Amino acid sequence: MKVVVDDDLCRGHGVCAALCPQVFTLTDGGYAEAIATDIPPELEGAVAEAVDGCPERAIRI
Repeated sequence: MKVVVDDDLCRGHGVCAALCPQVFTLTDGGYAEAIATDIPPELEGAVAEAVDGCPERAIRI
């Protein structure tokens, strides 16, 4: 599983970083960034929850 944050759609709500800090972080500008793009199986559920919880639908698997 791979994950990507669309920089054009992200508005920095931080839901993804709160739900799965092992994969997502917020940049100095306040926008989400995937710090791990190849997701290990044990984090797939948390990443899927972050995708579903993104208000801007800025995260793709």
